[in-house]
Amino acid sequence: MNDWEARDYLTLLGFDSDGSAGLLTGTPSPETLAAVHRAHVERVPYETLDFQLGRTVTLDVEELVRRILAGRGGYCFMLNSALAALLTHLGYRVRLHRGGVQGRGQEAVGANGNHLALTVHDLPTPQVPGGVWLVDAGLGDALHEPLPLVPGVYRQGPFGYRLRPSPTVPGGLRFDHDPAGSFEGMDFSLDTTTVDSFSDMHHHLSTDPESGFVRTATAQRRHADGIDVLRGCVLRRTTADGVHETVAATRKTWFSLLTDTFGLHLADLAPADRERLWTTVIGSHERWVHGREGAPVP
Repeated sequence: MNDWEARDYLTLLGFDSDGSAGLLTGTPSPETLAAVHRAHVERVPYETLDFQLGRTVTLDVEELVRRILAGRGGYCFMLNSALAALLTHLGYRVRLHRGGVQGRGQEAVGANGNHLALTVHDLPTPQVPGGVWLVDAGLGDALHEPLPLVPGVYRQGPFGYRLRPSPTVPGGLRFDHDPAGSFEGMDFSLDTTTVDSFSDMHHHLSTDPESGFVRTATAQRRHADGIDVLRGCVLRRTTADGVHETVAATRKTWFSLLTDTFGLHLADLAPADRERLWTTVIGSHERWVHGREGAPVP
């Protein structure tokens, strides 16, 4: 990443020209790290739309940065790779780690590599004397800003989290999500790794017909008060006031949500791709509704 790309990236994240210049020349700090993290999860959506079209997405960092600058997002491998590149360019010491997300009602998978986690080092505070922070823009409805890499209980907006020693990864840590969150937790190793180590898992998750990322179109965007999540045609907003759901049952409403609520710019999708994407999404939604209506009453 060069300075021009970094400036464009920071502009996308909402920093004005003075703020961008300050970040490029300033000294890394926990406060600035938190500001960049918040801006990233608020402005760069978690999304899996390409996978419903059978598109492959590279993990080449330069291409991922260009993708984000063009108004697209991605999931953990893509978002955290790009964020790591930006933070590194800004002078932060970033390390990559193998993680494993545990879904609701599933067994913990350990650090099987279905998730890429980041830590940032050498940023001590009185409360975090070790100076290490968990950074993650790819956990969907989880982190709004970095967590100290210190076991304990934390709260961000409507969600409470816990960080503790991992029961499945020797020497690793466990992130427990709020009961209202979309997944149970994430175990990760503190050993460092590279983006290349996730290539096989990325191919599997983005192409296998049984993968949840392939089966269900998803867009998510975190905000200070909670999270907006679109799965298929169902939009769920979670805040401290509770959960509110609406259904985007028309093509126009669905694509407007992607733009207005999630900030996605789909200029790279030809009209035929848009139509195919909508046909896939509404077909899945109708099958889901039919399945719910036809299910026996417990």
